[in-house]
Amino acid sequence: MTKADIVDIVSQGTGLTKVETQAVIDGFFATVVYALQRGERVELRGFGNFKPVVRQARQARNPMTNEPVFVDEHVTAAFRPSKDLKKYLNQDTEI
Repeated sequence: MTKADIVDIVSQGTGLTKVETQAVIDGFFATVVYALQRGERVELRGFGNFKPVVRQARQARNPMTNEPVFVDEHVTAAFRPSKDLKKYLNQDTEI
């Protein structure tokens, strides 16, 4: 499923136009990114949590050449699904 598919589904379900729905979804994503950049955790009850995670600098290997490569410290996002989401994923029926 793509972002365009999500916009279509939400637009049909809410009665908003696709342009309005696109703006809402883009605003939601921007808010999540902004919070993660500030080091905040984003909790979506019933869905899951996003949190920024610092990955330490390390020595890695290029798999094609087998040469060592240094990877700088960087921040990435981690997602942990909620118990409800896990339960829905393991049911045979749709939500």
